[in-house]
Amino acid sequence: MRKEQLQAFAQQPTPFYAYDLALLRQTLAVAQAEAGKYGYHIHYALKANANAPILAEILEKGFGADCVSGNEVRRALEAGFPPEQIVFAGVGKSDAEINFALDTDIFCFNSESGQELEVIQELAAAKGKTAQVALRINPNVDAYTHKHITTGLEENKFGINLWELEELVPRFAEWPNLKLIGLHFHIGSQITDLRAFENLCGRVNEIQRWFEERGRTFPHLNVGGGLGVDYHTPEENPIADFAAYFSIFNRLLEKRNGQIVHFELGRALVAPSGNLISRVLYLKHGQKTNFVILDAGMTELMRPALYQAYHKIENLTSDLPTQSYDVVGPICESTDCFAKGIQLPETKRGDVVAIRTAGAYGEVMVSEYNLRDRVKAVYLS
Repeated sequence: MRKEQLQAFAQQPTPFYAYDLALLRQTLAVAQAEAGKYGYHIHYALKANANAPILAEILEKGFGADCVSGNEVRRALEAGFPPEQIVFAGVGKSDAEINFALDTDIFCFNSESGQELEVIQELAAAKGKTAQVALRINPNVDAYTHKHITTGLEENKFGINLWELEELVPRFAEWPNLKLIGLHFHIGSQITDLRAFENLCGRVNEIQRWFEERGRTFPHLNVGGGLGVDYHTPEENPIADFAAYFSIFNRLLEKRNGQIVHFELGRALVAPSGNLISRVLYLKHGQKTNFVILDAGMTELMRPALYQAYHKIENLTSDLPTQSYDVVGPICESTDCFAKGIQLPETKRGDVVAIRTAGAYGEVMVSEYNLRDRVKAVYLS
């Protein structure tokens, strides 16, 4: 979304999320085309953004849904995603969530522990159903990303460790209501060093060979997502490099004959299309720091407070010379800060700012802490 487009929103009450559906469609089309070159199947990760208009655009492209809670499974079904296109991951699935997914006949559970498999077997048997499962394996691959959004190291809580497989796999003979159809991997989020995906391919190849040596092959291989976006210069790179991303897997992943390769992309599909629009409430000028106090805070966009995430901030209504500011919100927490020491045009009360590339893990993480009103959304088609 260009600055002049964002300026059109300046008269609306703030804060709110503004979504550029045209950019979203363009991004989805590029991802679809690049994945289609190799016959890859994309599942959209609902945890990034579950707004109905967003899901409608994604469904239109024929993508599946990647869910990490029972309510995400429910939202995907309500949006029109076919059950046979829904995968259910997550390290802590409750019995109620598993039962709901069983009742709706989803495609696959990405299972993260032996104990979880035992529970799915018990619940599926009670219903007289067979649950399709994939083993989410922790490959111990460094994603070269922030420590709070890496998921593929042994120190992380996610997935089944490699050393557990020798004892776990034979147990499927005890689980007649489970059908093991694939392997699942996901090493982290906001990955911009593509060497991480090269390393993942190598490890997946090793693990597939390990299973084949024990007489097991799989029709499905899910290599997760994690492709990062450009938060610093979104106007220069509004669409992630899907061509480079998918070509790595085509070049290095040893796909078996007839094997379907799945991806679970979220941020790369939706982040650039969303912007948080906020208004300046007050300026505080100190001896060391000038504060811009916005009417949006960590309740509207948690990422900077949660793991020091960077978002480009633009003043949409000032073209004065720049000054250095700390941009903060109104919440009664010192961590309610969007950026420190950034250059903005001289800013005044009433100016409107855009916090860019907030379409993923923005609105979906909104809270009502301090009894804040829930932020609204507008869509530019």
